[in-house]
Amino acid sequence: MSEQSNKESVSFLTALRSAFAGLLGVQSNANRERDFNSGKFWHFFMAGVIVTVLFLGAVGLVVKFMMMGT
Repeated sequence: MSEQSNKESVSFLTALRSAFAGLLGVQSNANRERDFNSGKFWHFFMAGVIVTVLFLGAVGLVVKFMMMGT
């Protein structure tokens, strides 16, 4: 990895994409290293909160949908 790419800041959308990839377990090692070396804490914190809320909402909707069938 070049030194220039290490100095670039990770945007919020990139942090959000990384959080989704981490949730699914498909995050590459290169992206993980990039995130830890040049990411901002608050970007990843907020991305984690958003991903968690969306995940719990999706699980809740699936449960509600399944309960309607019984």
